[in-house]
Order: sequence, then structure tokens, then C-alpha cells
Amino acid sequence: MWNEHLGGSVIRHASLALLVAAAVPLSAQSLLYRPPNLGGTWVPDAGVVQFNFLHRFYYTPAPSKSVINFPTFTLAVGLPAHTTLGLHYATRSETATTGANEVELYGRWQRSAGPVSVALTPAFNTAAKSVDGEVGVDWTRGPVTLLGAVRAMSHAYRLDTARVALAGGAVLRINQYVGVSGDVASLLSTRPGESVAWSAGLVFAIPNSPHTFSLHASNVDVNSIEGSSRRSPLVAGITNKPLYGFEFTIPLHLKRFAPWFHGKPRPSAVGDVAAPVAATVRLAAYKFATDTVTISVGQAVRWVNNDPVEHTITFDGAEPGSPLIPSNGSFIHRFDKPGRYTYHCTPHPFMKGVVIVK
Repeated sequence: MWNEHLGGSVIRHASLALLVAAAVPLSAQSLLYRPPNLGGTWVPDAGVVQFNFLHRFYYTPAPSKSVINFPTFTLAVGLPAHTTLGLHYATRSETATTGANEVELYGRWQRSAGPVSVALTPAFNTAAKSVDGEVGVDWTRGPVTLLGAVRAMSHAYRLDTARVALAGGAVLRINQYVGVSGDVASLLSTRPGESVAWSAGLVFAIPNSPHTFSLHASNVDVNSIEGSSRRSPLVAGITNKPLYGFEFTIPLHLKRFAPWFHGKPRPSAVGDVAAPVAATVRLAAYKFATDTVTISVGQAVRWVNNDPVEHTITFDGAEPGSPLIPSNGSFIHRFDKPGRYTYHCTPHPFMKGVVIVK
């Protein structure tokens, strides 16, 4: 039978997720660019609070026939200069030897150059009393993203001395709404009962929204640096079968609750507002209405945001792009050199376009 205590826990967690989702979210982290057990290099835009709800479970065989739940909550706030502060909170963790809860406090600093992004993530695991950290890198080309990470822990799993782990993963986007992903991770030196951690998932972008959703399987319970670096002998003691679950991403913009957060209202048009505009691209339904435009040297392109959420025009090369473009706002950019300029939206990287300058 369904375990009433654990079943009630699932209902409470799901209700909390739905309550937060009802706040009409804005630009979100996309699970189409990272697998289930890797955080990747992503940071929220400044002023965006990211809430991710991850839930994994195991259904025990007879005679108990109950569900053992492993929920993990991620809460992070975007700060200026491509940085973030956040936490992972797990209500059932094998790392927490003196209780059920595990909290990982972390920061992240990220930089990108073309298709490559690098991030440094220092962290402190309160359950293990360990100073942890990760250096992550990802590379995106077309429908493929490859990810790698080096992890270090000063007092891993509360019982060990310093440990080091390596992790890697990949995502293949079948189209702009569906993808498949997977990852593996391992400590460089394993102890009895420890084994390689892994996950595999089917990920979705929910149309006309910034939400993404994944259905996945994994052999680890918690998505902290320590939790996702090994298959724990304690988890293996519960089951030799995979844990199944889902993850749902929910972003919230602080200006929805505190209009003063973002300061003075943004102008309706930003960029090279005096430049001669030769083409206009409208942003609507989470896509660029015109994928490719052709102009001459010295002319400009105007992008108009007709979506209810903010977008950016981020060029894949060295060309300077836009800040966040508010709903009904616009961005104008003049091109002074011939070439092919590819660009995307940072909060919604599946939105892509090209400007050809002759």
C-alpha cells in the first residue's frame, strides 16, 4: 500500500511546485541544454529567481509496496556579471549521516566565448561539513551540447578526506521542444560499495512558456556535487534498480513582486537608435518571425519583442548584443562590416537567427 507519510510528502511538494508555477514565470533554465545530474554552466539572468523541483522515487516490492521519495529543491538568484547564489535542499539524503536533510550552498561564475562556456562553482555541503567545488565546461554546436566537469570535496560524505571526481554528459535536441540526455560521473578512487553514477532522460520544452520538464532514470538520489558523483552503497542497500523521476524548472522575476528592483523603466528602444533600419525582426511565440535577414554594410536591424517575456539578441561571435529586451521593447544594431552574424536568445537558446551583411 501507499505509504501515507511519504505519500503526503509527495503531495505537499507537488502542491508547492504548482503554487510557485502559478506566479506566471519568466526566462528559465532549459533542461534541453543539460542532462539530469549535471548543472552545466548556466546562471539565471540578473533579477531572476530560479526554482527547480526534482523528484525521484523507488517503489518497494511486496510485502511493503510503498514509495520511497527523494526530492531535491534548487533555489538560485541571478546576480550581475554572470554570477548566481543558490542552494540545493534534499529532504532525504545518504550524505546526511546525522539526519535526513542535506543542504548545499553554492555560487557560480560563468563566462562564454562562442560555442564554449566555462563556469566555476564553489560550494559548502552542510551535511558533510565539506567545502566542495566544480569547474564545468560545455560546448554547443547545432543540436548537440557536450558537458564536462571536475569536482573536488574537502571532507566528502562526512567520513572521508579530500576526494576528486570527474563527470561528463551530452544532450541531443531532436527539435526545439524535445531532446534526449545522459551523463556519468565517478570518483577517481572508489571505496567498497561505491560505483559509477549515471542518469538518462527525455527532456521537453513546454511550448509558449519558459518551462522545461524532464522524465529520467538515475542511480543517485540527490543532485548536489557529492550526491551526483557516485552510486552510494546506502542507496544500493535500498535497491539495485534505478530510481525514476522528473524535474520541472520554474523561473520568477523579482520585478513582478518588487517593481523597484529593476530601477528606472527601460526605454522602448535601445542600441543604435539613430542608425538606418533596413530590416525588422519580430520576436513572437518564442521564435524569431524571420530567421534570416540580408542588409548592406552600414545598415541596421531592429528587433521588436512582441512576447510577454524578456528576450536578448546575443551574437555567437564578438559582436556586442542587447540587454534584456522587455515586452514591447526593441533593440537596434548597426553592422559596419560584411559577414554572417548568427545570434540567439540567452534565456531561450533554442531561438536562433542570422543576419547577412553584404
